[in-house]
Amino acid sequence: QVQLVESGGGLVRAGGSLRLSCAASGTALNADAMGWYRQTPGKQRELVATIPSRGTTRYTDSVRGRFTISRGSAKNTVTLQMDSLKPEDTGVYFCHAVWVLGSGAHWGQGTQVTVFS
Repeated sequence: QVQLVESGGGLVRAGGSLRLSCAASGTALNADAMGWYRQTPGKQRELVATIPSRGTTRYTDSVRGRFTISRGSAKNTVTLQMDSLKPEDTGVYFCHAVWVLGSGAHWGQGTQVTVFS
């Protein structure tokens, strides 16, 4: 079965940086797209950034210019470099990957990001 594992979350002061990483296992097929979502209590899970295997990256307006998503050199890996973090960036960040002609969409279990001022 496909599994996605996130790492890199933690506690950081406002203005600081974190790098989230995600690695998918359980398939030899390259993901068509990978990305990150985040969720805070009482709010909808929202898209943060996505990157297809081919094409342009996309970011939600609130993080554009501060976050950078990229695919790793290893298959089915993705990172999210988060700079100039704000308290409102606090939440659980979930890795997401899609295999259109494979096993479909999958989620990681999430990694906590907490930004304090």
